Amino acid sequence: MAYVISEECISCGACAANCPVEAISEGDERYVIDADKCCDCGSCASGCPVDAIAEA
Repeated sequence: MAYVISEECISCGACAANCPVEAISEGDERYVIDADKCCDCGSCASGCPVDAIAEA
């Protein structure tokens, strides 16, 4: 199951920097995770300073 980024995202980019499969990109309002690329490793969630990432 892929991870998702909530509205609490502050667009800092920490999640994208931590993603080993480059599944995260900057969206219009916040960063977004491509569910097809996500490998469910949790690196993005552990690196998020505002806990805006959780399993879908």
